[in-house]
Amino acid sequence: MTDPSPVGEESTPFAEELAEAAALDRADPLAWAREQFHTGAQDPPYLDGNSLGRLPRRSLIRLLQVAEEEWGHGLVRSWSGWMGMPTRVGDRLGEVLLGAGPGQVVVADSTSVNLYKLAAAALDALPERPVVVTDRANFPTDRYLLAGLAADRRLKLRSVDFDEVMGPTPEAVGSAVGPDTALVLLSHVDYRSGALADMAGISGVVRDAGALTVWDLSHSVGAVPITLDQSGADLAAGCTYKYLNAGPGSPAFLYVSRHLQRRLQQPIWGWMGKRDPFAMEEPYSPQEGIGSFLSGTPQILGLALVEEGVELLAELGVERVRAKSLALTDHLVGLVDRTLEPLGFRLATPREGQRRGSQVTLRHPRARELCERLDRSGEVILDFRPPDRVRLGCAAPTTSFTDLVRAVGSLARSAAELVSEDAG
Repeated sequence: MTDPSPVGEESTPFAEELAEAAALDRADPLAWAREQFHTGAQDPPYLDGNSLGRLPRRSLIRLLQVAEEEWGHGLVRSWSGWMGMPTRVGDRLGEVLLGAGPGQVVVADSTSVNLYKLAAAALDALPERPVVVTDRANFPTDRYLLAGLAADRRLKLRSVDFDEVMGPTPEAVGSAVGPDTALVLLSHVDYRSGALADMAGISGVVRDAGALTVWDLSHSVGAVPITLDQSGADLAAGCTYKYLNAGPGSPAFLYVSRHLQRRLQQPIWGWMGKRDPFAMEEPYSPQEGIGSFLSGTPQILGLALVEEGVELLAELGVERVRAKSLALTDHLVGLVDRTLEPLGFRLATPREGQRRGSQVTLRHPRARELCERLDRSGEVILDFRPPDRVRLGCAAPTTSFTDLVRAVGSLARSAAELVSEDAG
């Protein structure tokens, strides 16, 4: 098979697929969103937005404004406006993307630090319960920090083998928790397969067992509608550099349900979490509410970029983003079935759209070679995850249907070339 680009070539065996994709792109109600990002006409298809989102054009303007005006001219006086950014941006993030009422979200630190804060606070609140539960194949940082907490406190870490494609289900989680369970930490969307968990169902099962749940939202926030309050979630954290497009290393966020805020005390006592940060001679006394989960000095430049990412998604509408995401991933699954399955690829993502996030994962015994080959050629930017997974992220604001056809064509040609080289 040949590379399906350029679109206009009728000789390509992908001509029909490209024509269909072009029609879908013309009819796309979010097609205008792509122009809001830093892209070039000759850029290869970018299907790794589930690792690092594209740069919004408005973020460059905001970054220059904060650096030049607020920092450059305002200097230290700008802290009068900066001090409230973690909670102000958190409230807006909660409103637009998390289904969380005000006073329950702050933007600060990294995902790992925030998950540690939440997990440690939950364990301190249930000292008589010695078991913590997670997915054995959860994202590494989630597993590592729980292992560290369990070792430090002499607790038992119960790692459960959930089906990778189906993800954790309420029934499977219910079998893993009991009166000895303090905490369950799970990902809302599995970083490997894109499987979307039933947040409300699982939260209810864990609550009935008397335990607390921490949700890692890194692969769902900005791509999937989230209803933390309505779902009865206890605690959650996530990053902002994937579907929120806030840039590499941008500050993460955490959520603490209002009903838990008086009960929990986070373990990293920093001056920003203090009732009066500038009463420096006084002993630590935490703020009331979500502000008590702050620790160190806010990352102002990063916070400004998070704010821009949230506002852009507010303009796009998370329901419209989700609708396009489902259309993209459905279309991609169809292309995989027709084109890639005969070449040794296997779908490793739920077929039912409502059960997946915004990515499609394939398995192939030579996935690493394929991704490396395509990376060297510059044809398409994909993502490899050991041992044999190719992840194709479909960030709805910036991914076109034509991108998907081009990517599938490149994968098909490269896989065929490997077979031909082996035969030769």
